[in-house]
Amino acid sequence: MRPGVVGAVLAVLAGTGCSEPSAGGGNTSGGSVGISRDDALVYAADGDLDVLFVMDTSTHEIREIPVGRQPEKVLVGPDDTVYVTNRLGRSVSVIRKGDTAESARVAVGVEPVSLAVSTDGKTLYVVNATSLTDSDFGTLMAIDTATLSLKWELPVGQEPRALTLLGDGRAALSLYKQGELVFVDLATAKVTRAGTGLFEALNGSALGITQPTLANPPPFDPRFTHATSRPLGLEAMTVSADGKQLYVASLLSSDATLPAAPPDQQTTVQSGGSYGGGVTVGAPLPCKPSSVATPALLTFAADGTPAVDDLTTCTGEGQEDRPPMLSRATNGFLPVPVQGPRALGLEATGRFLFVVNQESDNVTVMTTSTGARPFAPQQVSVGSGPTGIAISRDGKSAWVFNAFDHSLSKLSSLGGPVTNTGTTRLANRETLSAAAVWGRKLFFSATDARMNDPTTGISCATCHLEGREDGHVWNFSDGPRQTPSLQGRMLAQTAPFHWNGEFENLRAFMTHTVTRRMGGQGVSDAMEAEIADFIASMPRADNPHRDAPAELKQRGQAAFEKAECGSCHGGATFTDNTFSDVGTFVRTGAVLDDLTRLPHGGLNTPSLLGLARTAPYLHDGSALTLKARLLTGKNLDRHGKTSRLSDAEVDDLVAYLKSLEID
Repeated sequence: MRPGVVGAVLAVLAGTGCSEPSAGGGNTSGGSVGISRDDALVYAADGDLDVLFVMDTSTHEIREIPVGRQPEKVLVGPDDTVYVTNRLGRSVSVIRKGDTAESARVAVGVEPVSLAVSTDGKTLYVVNATSLTDSDFGTLMAIDTATLSLKWELPVGQEPRALTLLGDGRAALSLYKQGELVFVDLATAKVTRAGTGLFEALNGSALGITQPTLANPPPFDPRFTHATSRPLGLEAMTVSADGKQLYVASLLSSDATLPAAPPDQQTTVQSGGSYGGGVTVGAPLPCKPSSVATPALLTFAADGTPAVDDLTTCTGEGQEDRPPMLSRATNGFLPVPVQGPRALGLEATGRFLFVVNQESDNVTVMTTSTGARPFAPQQVSVGSGPTGIAISRDGKSAWVFNAFDHSLSKLSSLGGPVTNTGTTRLANRETLSAAAVWGRKLFFSATDARMNDPTTGISCATCHLEGREDGHVWNFSDGPRQTPSLQGRMLAQTAPFHWNGEFENLRAFMTHTVTRRMGGQGVSDAMEAEIADFIASMPRADNPHRDAPAELKQRGQAAFEKAECGSCHGGATFTDNTFSDVGTFVRTGAVLDDLTRLPHGGLNTPSLLGLARTAPYLHDGSALTLKARLLTGKNLDRHGKTSRLSDAEVDDLVAYLKSLEID
């Protein structure tokens, strides 16, 4: 990359002064970091330590403000009030200007995951991953900032995540695992558009369509081909300074048919592993995904129309009115891994966008429009596990919070390319064990050659988003396989592993996955123990059904026993760790279950713990809800003695299944 071009990025920032974005304009901060209006204080939410760090940008003096459980997102309002989402605390912490402790704590929904404040500072908007009563949908809340009282709450779809306000009285939200956007009229508290046709815009040529509809295909769709990719993990979003474009950080997860063979049969591995290079169909093009899950910056018009490249033909590639879609970066002239986009920051002029990449420990700097002199995005290395960025309003610096080592990295221009000019450690204590600390870094690393081929940038977390799952059904040569969640399922007690059960223990699973699929050198005994310790330490996803009435749980448990569900889903883990054929093998379509590759005659029985937050269901993701699964073939008794249940008992059973989690 030409050093002078990137040096111009922060040189421009340095000349922007303290001008604010126009109404509805982009956010200078994103994710776990915020900055005061005078650039004097940086705020960082530490989800391990349950504190908000406050650092003086001149003296680097640090203080801590205790907040709720697992603080995650930070927002600084126009009056310098600081708001923090406590993801596992069902609350938002409020710290008024000048206060040295939490001023108030506002009860919200389950897993508040993002927030925004109106231009006049009178209304705080909070996105909750689910409502307080039902995991099937999340909500958008409007809260009066003066009284901290609820104005309204609106259902907005399954697992909403990112939020940004538009300049015309609307808000845009992303659906994290469904790969779509929802638009809300804030004055009427109504959804005005649910879906944009993004999947079809990306895959129109492969699907043989010319005009996208608003279709939002299910995870396992017969139209999926080896050439399609699905947008997933829509974690962060912002709007251009002029309010005309939306930028969304995403992954493009492949529907290519991936090789699947037991370790003793697969003797050769393509470069990068089967999850890395080699899954792209056709000639390599700038908009072609380079791995099974390629990070992308998706652009939309303000009305929600996707302005993206067709992944087969690269239609639109090279346009000068938007950033490049795929987040490939260089360090000098060499490609570097970019993976796990977690936060976005837009500097005040709106010309330059910063993408924080948690799994590759770097920040990508790119122009929002290529203009007459396009240049490749630049990569700047930071600390471990970055989750947020705050760009100073004077344009001279940006601050990145590195969650895995509790530090802040400062990005500056210094008259040349954007550089990391120093990292400040905010705390020297840990709540995780030493093994879990290292295990988390291994789990999330897309750059450790022991875990993967760094040229392809794949980590365990690329599919197991946040240590959970991506809702994606991967097409293997032995059949479709949905990603299972790893959180709160007592994984160590549920061997063997994989839907086929071909791995008798975690070490066998890791050896195959790391070396054969991810292209890594391999895990040692110590690494396996560290990763296992981290997986065991992960807090389970919050569950609105955990507090279901005891009477309802009792009725549901009675239905569970009546249908003899416990014959397979028994014990503390709700699985007998054996194999069953429950009538769900895929026998028609483009991707079929290879019954010769089922050494035990059936699929591995999954744990039922945490079901409420892991839709869709079954190995092929074909059951969008638990009730749909129970009613499909109910009288055939293939999946328990379901014919014995009345409609009311089915509802009770669903309620019981949703309540299951580790005590």
